[in-house]
Amino acid sequence: MSDHSQPTFADRHIGPDSDAVTTMLDVIGVASLDDLAAKALPAGILDAVGADGLAPGLDQLPAAVSEHAALAELRALADSNTIAVSMIGQGYYDTLTPPVLLRNILENPAWYTAYTPYQPEISQGRLEALLNFQTMIADLTGLDLANASMLDEATAAAEAMTLMHRATRGPANRLAVDEDLFAQTAAILATRAEPLGIEIVTADLRNGLPEGEFFGVIAQLPGASGRVTDWSKLVEQAHERGALVALGTDLLAMTLIAPPGEFGADVAFGSAQRFGVPMGFGGPHAGYLAVHTQHARQLPGRLVGVSVDADGAPAYRLSLQTREQHIRRDKATSNICTAQVLLAVMAAMYASYHGPEGLTGIARRVHGHARTLAAGLGAAGVEVVHDSFFDTVLVHVPNRAAAVQAEAKARGINIWRVDADHVSITCDEATTDAHVALVLESFGASAAGDASVAGNYAGPEINSRTTEFLIHPAFHRYRTETEMMRYLRTLADKDIALDRSMIPLGSCTMKLNAAAEMESITWPEFGRQHPFGPAGDTPGLRKLIADLESWLTGLTGYDAISLQPNAGSQGEYAGLLAIRDYHLARGDNGRDVCLIPSSAHGTNAASAAMVGMRVVVVACRENGDVDLDDLRAKVAEHAEKLAALMITYPSTHGVYEHDIADVCAAVHDAGGQVYIDGANLNALVGLARPGKFGGDVSHLNLHKTFCIPHGGGGPGVGPVAVRSHLAAYLPGHPLAEELPKGHPVSAAPYGSASILPITWAYIRMMGADGLRDATLTAIASANYIARRLDEYYPVLYTGENGMVAHECILDLRAITKSTGVTVDDVAKRLADFGFHAPTMSFPVAGTLMVEPTESESLAEVDAFCEAMIAIRAEIDKVGSGEWPADDNPLHNAPHTAECLLVDEWTHPYTREHAAYPLGKQFRPKVWVPVRRIDGAYGDRNLVCSCPPVEAFA
Repeated sequence: MSDHSQPTFADRHIGPDSDAVTTMLDVIGVASLDDLAAKALPAGILDAVGADGLAPGLDQLPAAVSEHAALAELRALADSNTIAVSMIGQGYYDTLTPPVLLRNILENPAWYTAYTPYQPEISQGRLEALLNFQTMIADLTGLDLANASMLDEATAAAEAMTLMHRATRGPANRLAVDEDLFAQTAAILATRAEPLGIEIVTADLRNGLPEGEFFGVIAQLPGASGRVTDWSKLVEQAHERGALVALGTDLLAMTLIAPPGEFGADVAFGSAQRFGVPMGFGGPHAGYLAVHTQHARQLPGRLVGVSVDADGAPAYRLSLQTREQHIRRDKATSNICTAQVLLAVMAAMYASYHGPEGLTGIARRVHGHARTLAAGLGAAGVEVVHDSFFDTVLVHVPNRAAAVQAEAKARGINIWRVDADHVSITCDEATTDAHVALVLESFGASAAGDASVAGNYAGPEINSRTTEFLIHPAFHRYRTETEMMRYLRTLADKDIALDRSMIPLGSCTMKLNAAAEMESITWPEFGRQHPFGPAGDTPGLRKLIADLESWLTGLTGYDAISLQPNAGSQGEYAGLLAIRDYHLARGDNGRDVCLIPSSAHGTNAASAAMVGMRVVVVACRENGDVDLDDLRAKVAEHAEKLAALMITYPSTHGVYEHDIADVCAAVHDAGGQVYIDGANLNALVGLARPGKFGGDVSHLNLHKTFCIPHGGGGPGVGPVAVRSHLAAYLPGHPLAEELPKGHPVSAAPYGSASILPITWAYIRMMGADGLRDATLTAIASANYIARRLDEYYPVLYTGENGMVAHECILDLRAITKSTGVTVDDVAKRLADFGFHAPTMSFPVAGTLMVEPTESESLAEVDAFCEAMIAIRAEIDKVGSGEWPADDNPLHNAPHTAECLLVDEWTHPYTREHAAYPLGKQFRPKVWVPVRRIDGAYGDRNLVCSCPPVEAFA
């Protein structure tokens, strides 16, 4: 840690200064940060520091630079990219983001630094925004309810497939897929289907269902070729044969075209990208999945619902969470952990800002440009393939596709070459008359043809919608910038994000997302790039990606990495697929057992089940470590079938297990592979490398360790890193020949590429020393909290020398047993102190897991400790009988201003103590908007869209 007169970026990122670190080390009882590392980590995995002062792997990093220097380097990378006019389509469209949304959401830390709304009382703002998103999707697709949200369109299609498979429960294991599907969607369906034994039958479904039994049908509206098809007869036929139907739908087109719900389809999936979210070279974007009410409990991902609080007031929360992977594990509906919340909020507010009339106007303008294009081509004798289309015109140019594409490129426009004889041109919100004229020039045509020809290219399916949409006031009130700005501010004020408080969530690593890291993600040189555009347009982005690949492999000790997975769960899935494919390539067809410790994160088991592996649970010892005896017994029992061990390191219990090398060796000796979950990598960077102490594959969470913000529950990036023998099985992509040939796991070749500059900037500005100091400081902060709070709340697990890693588990089970005060009570009471709660009851029920990260100052850490100590004093008053078990500040927390402003105060504690338990000077007061929410009521009375208009009468 430097003491220079000019602080480095690392000094700005790391909260405690050298004096604060000395204070923490004195409390912990160690002489230095290196002494702490030596006591906490097993000597066998700790990287030795070389003569240059750097651990191996860190020497691959360039020296740290300042914020301004890093931004100058990023500007040079951005400037080497070309911003062409994109008329490629294929699921990605240019869009005009309203500046009010760009500034007040995407560039606003109140929105981008928030976490998943698992504490709903302090998440009411983003929950309301997500309810708007769900309402928007349900309205536009004509279905009953939607989730919020999916990772992208292609993975949403895969979730639709598995949802239909579960819901039909029949013997059929075949899925009918229309041939006019986006290539990336078809590829992801194939990836997901094969391990599950689902057979995909691809055909032209306009001719009806092929022979045989099917559990489901998937088609697209409009199709990848731009064709608009009336799928109502296909839906009828599928239902008669016991199959469900899912349609990939374009939300903008649904303002004009009859949506799936109008003609009986069961599921709709797609992307909300063109609603104000930049293409960003592929992401992040909010995908969606919508269903009828009878399939609500089969719906994967997050589902926001309306409930009531303790005073009976309406309140929002996540509904039906028993579906989720952290509870149902290998029986979960999916492995989804990250949603695309920030992008779903952007899309919902785009719909609110434009309203139904505005969206319909945009759709008509887009369709009008496409009709003008088709008319001009038709007048020039160029064959337009389809009569009915929305935004995409497919053109037949025998043996001239490449030449036409080159002519358009010469005019600054990228169009899509389908094959040697066909090109397609897609219009979007950013398309202008001038763009259309330039495209026509590329064919030797002009827009001056007979205007009546345009009428030949609008089939009856266009303008076929009969139902109203977006009638709720949320889509009519905020049309002026003033109103929208105030609405977004009002919502943000209902939440606790990192801009207001430490968020000490164990396993989540809620650290600083620095402004200099965030600045470049809104630059158009990064944001307006189509993922399937010419490689020559994006040398800067590709150089940035190559830098990251090099830096991240060095930091983890692996040989190769894929940045494609756009969530940690996707990284897990990709890593397990690589292991599965490796075994199959060697002829080890029977290896399907995945060993998973009982403490593991729920996504581990869900991911293993998704790749067709059988989960076998390994017990943990009383100290929280993996039970080596049980592990060896399970390895011996399943030796011939053993595919992999999934283990988190440091453990999910927040401890560096000293047996990790022995654990890895036992699995390798039986022919298995070791998957080290990188969720806790913030405790390893610069100290130890999983690729060197036994891992064959790990996923990394760039939205934890490497500073991409959580955005209210997403976006995320979950790169998967492997040793050389697995490199060939990393994710590929049908439209990116430069990638390996493994199964694709995300829609875009490089996943959520537009947020990779955040991680690039973090590593570039921290440098080797800064990254190592960050890790050591995070470990020191966690051990400091463990020492300060252990006498009040016993720390459940520690390592051999009494140390924790970067987080610690506080055990409240004895307290609950003796007083009745639960972890829920403590979590809700912390909101009255102005704090977000730690992680509740994971990985051990009845506990709180605390992770301070390196970014929190000693003053903030001490304030959290003081709040926890004050809460323990309140618990003691309940335990002694001074306060009744059912009427005390903990049981009644959190306290709203409204609940205090009553004529008669009947509780045995004062109003002042309810609102200001440590006095008015303790920290800025956060007034929660609702009292404690009744979750069970919300699940019994499932409402997952905005209240009906009648409620506002």
